[in-house]
Amino acid sequence: MAIGTERRRCEFQLLRYVPDVVRNESVHIGVILRESGGTDDSGKGGPGGRGDGKIEVRLTRDWRRVRCLDPDADTALLESMESELRRRLHEGTDPQDPGGRMMRLFDESLSLNVQMTEPKAYLAESMPAGLEELMRLYVEPMPRERTPRLNGRAAIQSRMRTEFEQAGVWDLLRKRIAASEYTRPGDPLRIDVGYRPNGIVRMFHAVSFDPGLEMAKVLAFSEVALRAGVERVEKAELELTAVIEPAARVGATDEEPERLALYRFGVETMEEHRIRVLTTSDMGRVAETARRELNL
Repeated sequence: MAIGTERRRCEFQLLRYVPDVVRNESVHIGVILRESGGTDDSGKGGPGGRGDGKIEVRLTRDWRRVRCLDPDADTALLESMESELRRRLHEGTDPQDPGGRMMRLFDESLSLNVQMTEPKAYLAESMPAGLEELMRLYVEPMPRERTPRLNGRAAIQSRMRTEFEQAGVWDLLRKRIAASEYTRPGDPLRIDVGYRPNGIVRMFHAVSFDPGLEMAKVLAFSEVALRAGVERVEKAELELTAVIEPAARVGATDEEPERLALYRFGVETMEEHRIRVLTTSDMGRVAETARRELNL
């Protein structure tokens, strides 16, 4: 192998979603990649010693195949696992039993529907390049598959995550914040993301007006109790932000007066309840503010 192309000896494990262990149907949803020590310039390297090397984890951003296997899958919960798993893995592994520690992490923090395959040896040019290749080989849809455009809340959530990731703050945010922590037991609302800089709690929730205004009304209805609960529990002020589609993207134009009236009603309803309303076009600025406030 040419000079400068030495590969790192690594091991990888696939994360798979198994909704029914009896039927044993599964779909790969992510990759854990761990350096096992040393380099290999022969192209024939093996796993080598189990050193205390870097560990990286990545989950898919496209949950279509999971939904095809299990229409009731809680993909938001699965997505939120990535940050928690990455944090736990970066706390360090037991050099004598790295596999055992990782299995305990799954027992403690992951869904029972998520399983981990046995480790396999892998030679990577770098950790980022290795993750990209393994995701492409085992997890992401084949290029020939038709990729429909995300819409509704899913599209807004994807844009929010992308901007927060590019700002380097995604792993520092709280995800799927249970409103019941601040309102009362049984409240099913979960706010998408949030963080607390100093004496204010900032929460952001994707609200789509397609097909209707139900989520806007739910958020408006919940605002008073949520704000009071944050003041009581966190001893802080709440800034609740609804992130919506730009008007033109949902056809709310002068040429479509009914859609435009619906759009304006949704925005005004939330603003009347002290909810800040931004569009996905504002997320870059929001993410940059988060980066500064989280001192990154």
